[in-house]
Amino acid sequence: MNIRFYNARIVAPSQKDKDNIEVIKGEVWVKGDTIVYVGDGKDSDKVFAQNDIIIWNREIDVKGNVLIPGFKNAHTHTAMTFLRSYADDVPLQEWLQNHIFPKEALLKEEDVYWLNILGIMEYLTSGITTSFDMYLYPYATAKAAEKTGFRTMITSGLNNFTSSVKEVEEQYFKINDMSDRIKFVPGFHAEYTCSKELLEELSAFSNKYKLPVWTHNSETLLEVKECKERWGMSPTKFMDSLGLLEYGGGGYHCIWMDESDYDIFKERNLSMITCPASNLKLNDGIAPVSTFRKNGIKVGIGTDGPSSNNCLDMFREMFLVSGLANVKDKTANSIKAEDVLKMAITDGADAMGLSECNAIAVGKKADIVIIDLNQPNMQPINNIIKNIVYSGSKINVKMTVINGEILYADGNFNIGIDPTEVYEKANSIIRSME
Repeated sequence: MNIRFYNARIVAPSQKDKDNIEVIKGEVWVKGDTIVYVGDGKDSDKVFAQNDIIIWNREIDVKGNVLIPGFKNAHTHTAMTFLRSYADDVPLQEWLQNHIFPKEALLKEEDVYWLNILGIMEYLTSGITTSFDMYLYPYATAKAAEKTGFRTMITSGLNNFTSSVKEVEEQYFKINDMSDRIKFVPGFHAEYTCSKELLEELSAFSNKYKLPVWTHNSETLLEVKECKERWGMSPTKFMDSLGLLEYGGGGYHCIWMDESDYDIFKERNLSMITCPASNLKLNDGIAPVSTFRKNGIKVGIGTDGPSSNNCLDMFREMFLVSGLANVKDKTANSIKAEDVLKMAITDGADAMGLSECNAIAVGKKADIVIIDLNQPNMQPINNIIKNIVYSGSKINVKMTVINGEILYADGNFNIGIDPTEVYEKANSIIRSME
């Protein structure tokens, strides 16, 4: 599909400083899945000098609203939609052992497929165009993304109980061959759910193919304490000692870090993904986001799963990243709104190795969201970026485009499935477990 967006405000890389963003007025042209023009329209002749004549399938008057690159949910367990509001108000280990793991043991692969589609629908309403998913039955996750047209990155939740390195290797080759919108990298659930022998085997696999590795890391004080009792070192140091971090990757949560852990993250070019809403709800703690950033470590933002959040909403996460950093650092300006928005868009994409869809710029993939300014929470228009970060919400998501395809607009889904069927499936899955 070829789409011309005009009369728009555009959040784009700054003309003066490519590491920053700014709001410009103009047009965005999409040819197929790629952005071919961003500008005020006065220099558009150069596009036709490099392309055949573009016949527009859609010309969309943005009416002064904002085009942003889609949000990147850099850590989630999408199919946990079936446990939304099911096991709340308990700490992490009790939540996992007594409530979550027993229900997950009853899941079938087809269940995970439908539960992923429910989550994808929520992502689209929140302006999220990519998720980084770790869960059971990764083929079902991939098939749900393929069916709906959603962009997803998948990592394995390898642990002592549900999978093997041989399975991870098979998943790596098969899933990466499914679609250019679906990618797979190795990962494991956490240090405390994996034997040393299993992690050594995963390390050998990742080093053989020079692949990044991802995992939950230092989410709770108990996790870090018990790791030090087992191995005499922090989870980050333990992973590094096994060679798991040779080719990058990163950690989810990363709340209770030793000073030397930051050096390892920087040396290995690792990224940290913060999930503030989930961490607050489970009383895990407040991640040292500003410390990671001051050490030159890339930070992305994730929602975590909908059973611990309980919603998949990047607006809420952005506000919490900013507010909690201020509380932790005892200041009112720990992280600027512009930097928080970049974390939710560009830095999350770069952490996942998806630099092709990290900005609205020529040559990038057309993952674009229209933010509606004609809502009370966006008025008056004093500062658009601050409005998005501090007062934005799902109500402001007017359209979500992935790979040049409009998958959601004005409350309607274009994903090839009737939403009513998805809701019925999700409810029947959890009711069958009672």
